[in-house]
Amino acid sequence: MTEEGPGAAEAVDSVLVALADPTRRQLLDLLAARGEVTATTLAEHLPVSRQAVVKHLAALDAAGLVSRSKVGREVRYAVRPAALNATARWMASLAADWDRRLANIKRIAEAAEAAERDSR
Repeated sequence: MTEEGPGAAEAVDSVLVALADPTRRQLLDLLAARGEVTATTLAEHLPVSRQAVVKHLAALDAAGLVSRSKVGREVRYAVRPAALNATARWMASLAADWDRRLANIKRIAEAAEAAERDSR
């Protein structure tokens, strides 16, 4: 996390908190599939009100996962992949650390087994 610079941990935290909600994940899926769309369009595909969609979009925006732009009188939302990409890199790094630890445990266990076999 430190190689990403100061604030990276907070950015990942905010992304993970935002993604904890299933409605927000559905919104991201819809935005990824449809591109830039309005909250009204998104609400048509979800079992929540337009107002609820706007609140969820605000949380996603605060986490850096979506952007909003005005086109005439409409506010359109789109996916911003940078925060999600940074979180994915952190998760991949964490997974690699665990893989290394598990490989070391396996190596130690196999060495102990071999030593036990040799001592018989």
